[in-house]
Amino acid sequence: MAENDLNAEEYPTEIHEYLLGFEKSVDGVDKMLTKMMSVSRSELLQKLDPLEQAKLDLVSAYTLNSLFWVYLVTQGVNPKEHPVKDELERIRNYMNRVKEITDRKKAARLDKGAAKRFIKHALCDPTSEEGSPAKKECKSKSKKK
Repeated sequence: MAENDLNAEEYPTEIHEYLLGFEKSVDGVDKMLTKMMSVSRSELLQKLDPLEQAKLDLVSAYTLNSLFWVYLVTQGVNPKEHPVKDELERIRNYMNRVKEITDRKKAARLDKGAAKRFIKHALCDPTSEEGSPAKKECKSKSKKK
C-alpha cells in the first residue's frame, strides 16, 4: 500500500499518521518473513544449537499467533475470548522457561577451591602490615609459632 493509495477522503484525517505507521510496520513484518522464508527450515536449524532452535520455534509460534490476534481484531472478534489468548499465554510460559535456562547457563559458577584460597589469604596474611582484626590476630599467632 503506497502513500498515494491512502485517500484522506475515505477515512478521518486524524488517523492518517496511525495508518502510515501501521503500513510501515506491516512492510517490516513482510520483509522479515520474506527473509526468514528464503532459507529452508532444516538448513536454518542445522546452524543452531538446541536452545537456539527452541527460541526460534517459540518466536515463530508467538509471531503467528500474534498476527492471528490482529486478524481477529480486524474481523471484529474479541481475541480475549478466543482460544488464541490461551495459546499466546502457553507460548509465553515456554519462553520464560527458556529464558530461565539461558540465565542459569550465564550464571557465575563458584570455584570452591579458589574461594577457599581467597578467604584464607584475605584472613590470614602474616606479612601484611594493614588489615582487618582477623588478619592482625592471625599475624600475632604466626609470630608466636
